[in-house]
Amino acid sequence: MKTWFITGTSSGFGRLLTQKLLIRGDRVAATLRKPEALNDLKAQYGDHLWVAPLDVTDTAAVYQTVARAFTDLGHIDVVVNNAAYALFGAAEEASDEQIRHQFDTNVIGSIQVIRAALPHLRRQGGGRILQVSSEGGQIAYPNFSYYHTTKWAIEGFVEAVAQEVAPFHIEFTLVEPGPAKTNFVGGLITPPPMAVYDHTPAGDMRRALTNGSFIVTGDPDKMVDAMLNSVGQSPAPLRLTLGRDAYTRIRAALVDRLAALDAQKDIAFSTELDS
Repeated sequence: MKTWFITGTSSGFGRLLTQKLLIRGDRVAATLRKPEALNDLKAQYGDHLWVAPLDVTDTAAVYQTVARAFTDLGHIDVVVNNAAYALFGAAEEASDEQIRHQFDTNVIGSIQVIRAALPHLRRQGGGRILQVSSEGGQIAYPNFSYYHTTKWAIEGFVEAVAQEVAPFHIEFTLVEPGPAKTNFVGGLITPPPMAVYDHTPAGDMRRALTNGSFIVTGDPDKMVDAMLNSVGQSPAPLRLTLGRDAYTRIRAALVDRLAALDAQKDIAFSTELDS
């Protein structure tokens, strides 16, 4: 039996993870903004489910909640940083407040959960952190500029921190799912659209999501199973790509990026100090 700490458990991957873990007999410390959303699971699983309200944009609450979970449960094997959402619109359509909240949730919130957990994980001799990112942490779609920025940012943070804490037997996995049949689209925050973008890639993306032509093939149930299975891998995979389309798009982007880098090799080498 393992003990897990998971943020953003009201729906989507967070809810599915919580359900599957409880079914198999693990303990879950589940956090979410509206704890009543888990009343059904609490009634069914009792002490195996520890529930606390948490908005990850409240840094003080993050530290208090993480500390209380470790104190109450004694040992936490896996921390799953899942709470996030997407701001959907062209870059100049979003308000300053919307941009700030996107970063406060997806970047600062995720960072503070990790920072709050690290001292506890060090003291207990190690653990695993799953940071839910996205295929959008390595590629980009129009109309998701701020969401992509947050995912690229958290991936850079995790890559660095993973090296810092490896001596303490703390391992990270960046989970990169492609589009899945969750309520992700329903949770999009959409600023008022500007007509000037109607006939641009931003407008095309908006229409694709509204008319259903953006095809979603990812099975969230299978993706969650892959997340759970990854915890049994040693060493931990730094990245876990989920979905055929995600794999295809990320691979194409990396191949193109490598080709562009190789084409600039002579320029790069030419800027060294003369020996």
